[in-house]
Formats: sequence, C-alpha cells, structure tokens
Amino acid sequence: QVQLVESGGGLVQAGGSLRLSCAASGRSFSNYAMGWFRQTPGKEREFVAAINWSGSSTYYADSVKGRFTISRDSAKNTVYLQMNSLKPEDTAVYSCAADYRGSGTRLRDVYDYWGLGTQVTVSS
Repeated sequence: QVQLVESGGGLVQAGGSLRLSCAASGRSFSNYAMGWFRQTPGKEREFVAAINWSGSSTYYADSVKGRFTISRDSAKNTVYLQMNSLKPEDTAVYSCAADYRGSGTRLRDVYDYWGLGTQVTVSS
C-alpha cells in the first residue's frame, strides 16, 4: 500500500512558478514510477508528466514540455513538479499517482495509487 499527499498548490499570476510536492508513505516507494495528472471541472483527468523508478526517464505532455520538470528524491520519498511560465490554462487540480510497474507511463488507468490533489490557479 502507498499513500500519497500533494502540496504546494496555490494562486499565481501568469508567467509565475510553483513547485508541487508529492510525499509518499508505505513500502517500496523507490520501485514505483510516479506521474502527475491534472483535472478541471467537466473534463477528464489528463496526463502531465511521469518519471520512472530510477529517475533516469521522464515523460511530458506536449502542453507542458519545456515549462514543467518532474523529479524525485527517493531518500525523501518525494516526487516534485516544478512548473514555470505558468498559463491560465494550467489551472486545475493536480494529483500525483504511483505505478508499481516502474517504467513510467502516460496511461492514467495503469496507475495503482492516487493522491487527493492540490489546486493550482493561474490568474491572467
């Protein structure tokens, strides 16, 4: 079992930055691939970024490539999402997820565990 808790969301002006954190508890966090997804009301949850178990491979949605960076610190059982050059369309609830297969994927349904999410609001 893995429990995930996100933090770091908030209100920021367009062009600003935020860093989201996802703290994991439970067994074998270092074996899990981790992903970030986001959701706005009335829309499906969409992939943002993913990182494999070792941190050697990362994956990004086209909409955030070059602006967002995913990283992990296995010693702290934490995965991060650094978000720069934020746009109003980045406004959403951001959730982290864990996939025991370890390789990292964009596929939402593959993930085994989810956090409750943190709100990010970007004002224009």
